Amino acid sequence: MSQILFANGRLFDGLGSELLEDRHVLVEGERIKEVSDRPISADGAEVVDLAGRTLMPGLIDAHFHAFAADPDFAKMEAMPRSLLAQHARKLLEAALLRGFTTVRDAGGADYGLALAIKAGLIKGPRLFYSGRALTQTGGHADFRALEDHSAFCFCGQGSRIFGVIADGVPAVRQAAREELRRGATQIKIMASGGVASPSDPIWNLQYSEEEIRAIVWEAASWRTYVMAHAYTPEAISRCVQFGVRSIEHANLIDEPTAALCAAEGAYVVPTLVTYDALHRFGSELGLPAVSQDKLKDVREAGLTSLEILKAAGVKMGFGTDLLGDMQVHQAQEFEIRAEVLSPAEVLRAATSVNAALMNAEGELGVVAPGAQADLIVVDGDLLADLSLLQHQGARIPVIMKAGAFAKRELV
Repeated sequence: MSQILFANGRLFDGLGSELLEDRHVLVEGERIKEVSDRPISADGAEVVDLAGRTLMPGLIDAHFHAFAADPDFAKMEAMPRSLLAQHARKLLEAALLRGFTTVRDAGGADYGLALAIKAGLIKGPRLFYSGRALTQTGGHADFRALEDHSAFCFCGQGSRIFGVIADGVPAVRQAAREELRRGATQIKIMASGGVASPSDPIWNLQYSEEEIRAIVWEAASWRTYVMAHAYTPEAISRCVQFGVRSIEHANLIDEPTAALCAAEGAYVVPTLVTYDALHRFGSELGLPAVSQDKLKDVREAGLTSLEILKAAGVKMGFGTDLLGDMQVHQAQEFEIRAEVLSPAEVLRAATSVNAALMNAEGELGVVAPGAQADLIVVDGDLLADLSLLQHQGARIPVIMKAGAFAKRELV
């Protein structure tokens, strides 16, 4: 089995709050075999001399959209799936070269993309996919125009790419079971209004208690969990009380709701960079006017939500939720969060916290013996300068996924 030795580097292990000096990491096959503060003797190992650069776990984006070719979801729903797949390949490969070795897709991606990555047809990150998000009629994944009066029955679910409309307990059970049958690693639901959808205000509550509990039960029966799009305190608290594990966005959260999340052990995944990008570029890139009108309230509340979540001790994951060409700003999420959080807190969110959220604790997001050898090398001190992750990976000379180099500029 091949061995690769990373020598003489500073280490961010995904768990701590500081860089560990003069560390050595031995990779054997797909996994990390040894981590040491002394030189490692490994006859025949290929040596990569880090010369003081920073070695850390591969980054994890817990709210990614591989099929998001355009900010207008209605337009994407009309695209041929073969065209969307080519957009997905481009977006996934670019994410890997920015240092993201794992992404959790929040609606749209399926087993076909996951298989293409495993087969090497797409040189992209490891993919945890939700399949299609579950939405009620008029919910956040119902992208029909307001003037569209066509009926939609559950039997026609196969025509939808990003979401499936399901109303009532029997329908949501069947929809969840269908996505799980197709290999979904978690189930995504829409539990409040959103920016991208045409008919639902942000404050709208979506899905009844009975529907949410039924979906949570179906996910639990497959030993997985539910992630929920939710902005407002009421939408968030309902989800957490009904058993949802992962709250997406949560821009409008308040102190009591954050305390509830912490007490119940729920994770929250803010996605602040997408609101900044939509504000700056959404209009020119085709974001519909109705969505631009809904953007202001959630965008302005973003940093405050981080302060509230931190004060309550909520487990915060790292996500971006960027659409189409705006995905080039993926790494900007680090610097936005650093206005409120320490660099180590931001990096832990994108490594070990996200791994635990995705039921991969100890497997991903850490540099430790037995973990997957998902590693990146950064040219500089990340705890002093998170902007090193910007510029499309220009300051990341080495990217390794499962023990194989996706990028190597050091010898």
